[in-house]
Amino acid sequence: MPKPTHSPPDTAVRVSRVPELRRPVEAAPGTGPAPAAGSSWQPAPVSPSLVTLLQAVRGYPCVTLLLTTQPASRMTPADAARLERLRLQALARLREERLFGGEQPVVDALDRLVQEAVAAPTDRALVVCASAALARTVVLPVAVEDRTVVDPTFATRDLVRALHRMPRHVVLVLSERRAALFDGHGGRLAPAPGHQFPLDLAAPNLPDLATAMRVTDRALGAYLRLHPAPLVLAGPERTVAAFTTVSRHTGRLAGVVHGGLEHASLEDLASRTRPVLERYLLSRQDDALALLDRRSGSQQVASGIASAWLAARTERPEMLAVEEGFRYPARLSADGDLVTPADDVEAPDVIDDLVDELIETVLDRGGWVALVRDGTLPRHDRVALSVRS
Repeated sequence: MPKPTHSPPDTAVRVSRVPELRRPVEAAPGTGPAPAAGSSWQPAPVSPSLVTLLQAVRGYPCVTLLLTTQPASRMTPADAARLERLRLQALARLREERLFGGEQPVVDALDRLVQEAVAAPTDRALVVCASAALARTVVLPVAVEDRTVVDPTFATRDLVRALHRMPRHVVLVLSERRAALFDGHGGRLAPAPGHQFPLDLAAPNLPDLATAMRVTDRALGAYLRLHPAPLVLAGPERTVAAFTTVSRHTGRLAGVVHGGLEHASLEDLASRTRPVLERYLLSRQDDALALLDRRSGSQQVASGIASAWLAARTERPEMLAVEEGFRYPARLSADGDLVTPADDVEAPDVIDDLVDELIETVLDRGGWVALVRDGTLPRHDRVALSVRS
């Protein structure tokens, strides 16, 4: 498949997932399969590989609980109570659809995930995913809308949004005596793997700042060749300026954090880096809107959920722009191409959020996704898909 003519975001996740209508699974009570060996009960930070794993799961019912949480070393009692209400909503949905007995392994997995999540540290949100095939809990650095989703696939749009808002990146922390490199994803930083960093820039073989910065740049280049990602520089203005003067690896420079950060904690460094990444991603939003304007002139844009859904399935998706808060419960025609809006979200044949399915269809077919701020796409009814000619 040809590469996009417009570079995709650094968080693009490509998986295989084909939307399908809900259908009850007929099984005797307690006889359904246990969650796969790849299941994990402990909450984990969001990552592209974890999102890929969850998006690849198909088979009704996939239960997703989404909960905004208060960052804490252990889930607060108020958040735990709200999570329990979501769990009970999921059980009620399964009972109403006469799946409770046949899907006991899903219920057991959900109970175990909730139990472990209540005792674990929290960030800004939690996503609990339980099915007969896989069970995982994901910690997000961005808030979500509290809800319960029971569909043939997990509700992963907020996970994609978190990756989009906090893409994988590297942070190079500079001082005149030391250079350290950190790898970031899901709102967290960790020392970059390998033996290149940290560098002692006060060594006798580095007689001046310019030489030290060239050595640092060579080490950075070696790392980025194996782990390409946007770069954030952090350090005093003089040191950062010396580095950028000699560096050959600032083509994907997301921004700079000035200050003496050599001894900053990883949490403080991540907090200082976040606004830089947000500004970087806003520039990607502008790129997406500019691309829509260019493609509109050549009739290569499908506007609105129904048109975008059909184009994503029948044409060659290039870029999907969708407002972050847009959700669309819907029914699909027998062939899966035509969309009918639905008010009865809990009905067995209703897809809770077709936008979630649309995002994953576009990614699966080689396109990229730009999640833009609400109110950005009024001419396109909140969602637009550009297609390749």
